[in-house]
Amino acid sequence: MLILPIYLDYNATTPVDARVLEVMLPYFSEQFGNAASRTHLYGWEAQEAVETGRRQVADLIGASEKEIVFTSGSTESINLAIKGIAQSYQHKGKHIITASTEHKAVLDTCQHLEKIGFEITYLVPDSEGMLTAAQVDVAIRTDTILVSIMAAHNEIGVIQPFREIAQVCQANNVLFHTDATQAIGKIPINVAADGIDLLSMSAHKLYGPKGIGALYVRKNLKINAQIDGGGHERGRRSGTLNVPGIVGLGKACELAGLEMHVQQQRLGVLRDKLETTLLNTISQSQVNGSRQYRLAHVSNTAFGGVD
Repeated sequence: MLILPIYLDYNATTPVDARVLEVMLPYFSEQFGNAASRTHLYGWEAQEAVETGRRQVADLIGASEKEIVFTSGSTESINLAIKGIAQSYQHKGKHIITASTEHKAVLDTCQHLEKIGFEITYLVPDSEGMLTAAQVDVAIRTDTILVSIMAAHNEIGVIQPFREIAQVCQANNVLFHTDATQAIGKIPINVAADGIDLLSMSAHKLYGPKGIGALYVRKNLKINAQIDGGGHERGRRSGTLNVPGIVGLGKACELAGLEMHVQQQRLGVLRDKLETTLLNTISQSQVNGSRQYRLAHVSNTAFGGVD
């Protein structure tokens, strides 16, 4: 039976997978310990759960467990990445490169840095929303310390050439951060092989809970903390850890790793069928963004005269 309304806004948020919820529930009640309480069983159980989640996140993106910092979500991860690097490396320069089509979490963070003396270059994508590594190469200066380009766009689903951009950054000794919020669990990403220095992600985009995310920080990379008070997460993000959320994020990452390829094939077929029907049935309809380089589950379709 068709249930209305039909929810199509999965890039905004997803429901929590039943398998994710199942593993989270005990940590709200029976196993409610604080992971920072190291002197009794309740804290040990919580800490073990946190480290399991950390391993699951790291495995999905090809990172080391010690390179994963838990946050409240992608917005905090992005702020920690960009502001933390800006503060830590400002002695080398105050120039940062990003794109005009980034998520507000990136754009607002960069605008904040502009107000305190940093210079931001905003690259403009082509008509399909695509950037090129050559654009980044041309924009890099001797005082450039960071490039922040999202892996996949939250509105049109375009997958940027982040691997090629990372290579350009490496060649110029510039750090590379990617907002991978929409890409994680949808396309394969290996931070080591792909040359990524920092990566932001959030659980609720891949059938995990809201209010929990992570930041990958490459080993030996210095980054200034934005929240003080307790020295949690190796001093990079203080605050009592969200144990149920971390458990949920970890499980969601594990499931995404197992099911990613099958789901993307299935969703790509459904998306193409939807788009073909819309374009053939409704006049003045069009698909926005690249139809070649995009996420399999995303369709951004416009209709003439309709906002």
